[in-house]
Amino acid sequence: MDKVKIGTCWLDGCSGCHMSLLDVDESIVTILRKADIVYGPLVDAQEWPEGTDVAIIEGAVSSQDDRELVQTARARSKYLIALGDCAVTGNVPSMRNGIAVRKLLERVYVEGADVSAGIPTDGVPPLLRQAEPLRQTVKVDLHVPGCPPRPNAILMVLSELLEGREPDLGSKLRFG
Repeated sequence: MDKVKIGTCWLDGCSGCHMSLLDVDESIVTILRKADIVYGPLVDAQEWPEGTDVAIIEGAVSSQDDRELVQTARARSKYLIALGDCAVTGNVPSMRNGIAVRKLLERVYVEGADVSAGIPTDGVPPLLRQAEPLRQTVKVDLHVPGCPPRPNAILMVLSELLEGREPDLGSKLRFG
């Protein structure tokens, strides 16, 4: 039997959801008996691979690069999970939404600079007008709230998917 192919990434967020994923501790061995991680921050792949079974996406969509990555992940994956409150609702990254992008960048990179004041452009992806939850950009199959989600919740979701069952989150998860 072929292993399930899992891809993970974080967009605009703190990576706390990935830390919770790693906090499943020795249970990761059980997961890796049935799954291969084919894309993610700890994998050397440079491009989201075709034929990914499960995409686990953390963070809000805040830049053009974020949008392109999540659209690629969705197009190349059978099942997409919005992991954590930033992916589910926009959470902390969306706190900037009431401020015009140009004004935000000037405040941080010009007014707030001690040296080399100026808005960076080289290698920096353009910010979108607003930070958005994943569902505003792509179809999401499962929303897993939490800031970050608890490791046992992530483990339950992955275990259910690896057994071919739709996870029933019911009262098992909460925001915050």
